[in-house]
Amino acid sequence: MVACVLRAFSPQDLLEGCMSPVVLSPYSGWVLDRVVGQSAPEIAPSRSSTPKEPAPLTNGSSPLEVTPASCRGSSPLPPAQPSETKGNGDLGLLEVDHEVFPAVLPCKVTEVEGCIRMYEEMHRLKGKEGLRQRQEQQEQMVRAVSDLASEQLKRFDELKELKQHQEFQDLQEVMEKSSKEAQGQQEKLKEEHRHRAKVLNLKLREAEQQRQRQEELERLRKEEGQERLRRLYSIQEEVLQLNQQIDPNYRHKDLPRIDLSAYSNRGNQICGLVSGLIRTTSERGFPTQVDVANTERALQEMRGLISSMQQEIAAAVEEKRRRDEEEERQKQTELLKKEQMKAQTPAPAQQSVGKQQKEGLQVKAEESTMQWYRQLQDAAEQCVASFSEISNCKDNNEVKKIKTDLQKAATIPVSQISRIAGSQLREIFDKINNLLSGKSVQSGGRTVSVTQHPQGLDFVYYKLAEKFVNQGEEEVASHHDAAFPIAVVASGIWELHPRVGDLFLAHLHKKCPYSVPFYPALKEGTSMEDYQRMLGYQVKDSKIEEQDHFLKRMSGLIRLYAAIIQLRWPYGNKQGAHPHGLNYGWRWLAQMLNMEPLADVTATLLFDFLEVCGNALMKQYQVQFWKMMLLIREDYFPRIEAITSSGQMGSLMRFKQFLETCLQQKEIPLPKGSLQASFWRS
Repeated sequence: MVACVLRAFSPQDLLEGCMSPVVLSPYSGWVLDRVVGQSAPEIAPSRSSTPKEPAPLTNGSSPLEVTPASCRGSSPLPPAQPSETKGNGDLGLLEVDHEVFPAVLPCKVTEVEGCIRMYEEMHRLKGKEGLRQRQEQQEQMVRAVSDLASEQLKRFDELKELKQHQEFQDLQEVMEKSSKEAQGQQEKLKEEHRHRAKVLNLKLREAEQQRQRQEELERLRKEEGQERLRRLYSIQEEVLQLNQQIDPNYRHKDLPRIDLSAYSNRGNQICGLVSGLIRTTSERGFPTQVDVANTERALQEMRGLISSMQQEIAAAVEEKRRRDEEEERQKQTELLKKEQMKAQTPAPAQQSVGKQQKEGLQVKAEESTMQWYRQLQDAAEQCVASFSEISNCKDNNEVKKIKTDLQKAATIPVSQISRIAGSQLREIFDKINNLLSGKSVQSGGRTVSVTQHPQGLDFVYYKLAEKFVNQGEEEVASHHDAAFPIAVVASGIWELHPRVGDLFLAHLHKKCPYSVPFYPALKEGTSMEDYQRMLGYQVKDSKIEEQDHFLKRMSGLIRLYAAIIQLRWPYGNKQGAHPHGLNYGWRWLAQMLNMEPLADVTATLLFDFLEVCGNALMKQYQVQFWKMMLLIREDYFPRIEAITSSGQMGSLMRFKQFLETCLQQKEIPLPKGSLQASFWRS
């Protein structure tokens, strides 16, 4: 029973019981009751016998000694409490009588208590030994598991190392294979490279040979082109020399009626044709054989023209000689008749005294000049008609926008011309030239080109020429030195785009007819306002501008014209002739002196023209120029003075002082504001 009770406790409970103070179990009373009940019959016989020594305790325990004191000190057991236990069978409640049992012998109680304690100690030691064995078993199991884990880890490391070794071997094999393949590929590439190098060397040699052949051909072409260009220049020089032999103002002393203006016009046309051919070929590079053939035909035509002129002059001289002989014979016959009459009539005949007639100057311009003037005006009218769609674009907003853009692109650069720097002037020239050449230019933040409209180029030609003339009567009239930068740009554009020059002359002649020179006549049916406009005056609201303002505008226009005929664009082709050079200025001066002077106008224009262009004319014509200056002072100036009133003497006195100073110093000073070489480096 005690074993059953002890088995009901766990080893932990046993250990706790061993560690706690020794006390009797609550079940001790119940156990003692049962033990006393069973051992009561055995007590009587045992008392009669002699007491024996107690058996020794197991495991070396000391014998349990029971003293009377201990027996006397023990108290009776308390009544047992009812309890329930679980087992194989039902254990009912033990009811213990509450009667007081007779006192148990003290020695028996002590023995039982000692047995209980001894049994508890024995089980405590067994539990401790079992716990120690279980701890040792657990430690052995832990060591075994640790050893197993260590062995498994070693096997895992060995397996991992083997796998890495295999992977390294595989990678090494792959690398060796790749290296072999790369070496093979490299050898193959080297072979291809050697093959391509051979092919490229062959091609390079062929290309070098081709380049050398092309260079040789280009050299030969350039030499031929330069030879043809030299031929063109020699032809041009010969044409110009032949043209100088044609003088439109030629008056043979024996042939006063002969007119060579037609030959002069044709000669000028041929010179212009040759100059145009040379300019065109210069832009292309070198002239072709066709260009040489065309210039040679022009030279032949010029030679034929000179030959025809000489034949005409020779025929006229021969005709004049025959007439003179006929007149001489008639004079001799008349002389014989007079002698016969004298012999018959004693009274001497009175000799008639011939009156000296002083031939007057021209009032009208020469017919060739007027023909040239009408041709330019017709060309201007045709140009206006050619862009009628642009000028009459009232309802078409797109065309109106194109018109505005083109007009701004053509006129704004001309307004920006100044004497600030040569580089700025070159930029303006390039912008105008690009616009006329069909290239796109920037104007007002927009891209503009004459190709935007089929009539755009004619419109820009007309507006550009008109703007140049307007600058003359506005800017140059106020600032005389502004004539030179405007003139050099206009001259360069004229040389590259001849139509601009023709339209410029048409506008100039219309605003200043004295630049022809041409004095319009008052025709029947023409109002006075229209006639004043023909003379160059501005009429607004039936009011004619003041004379001072009129002379100021005419002065600006003549100064611009005088600057243009002597200036050329410095970056252009200087080998060709000026499109409207000093020969036109010489012709203008000669024709002005052949016409009757106008009060206030002639003196102003001659002074402005000679002040701007006199130095260039002096260098070009030298002795002939000084002869003309003497003619002006001795013959023409008195004519101007005779028609000048006292209120118009200012311009006359300036002109007179200029003439006298120049003739005294034998030098025409450079005009103020002329462009020096340093200007183009700025």
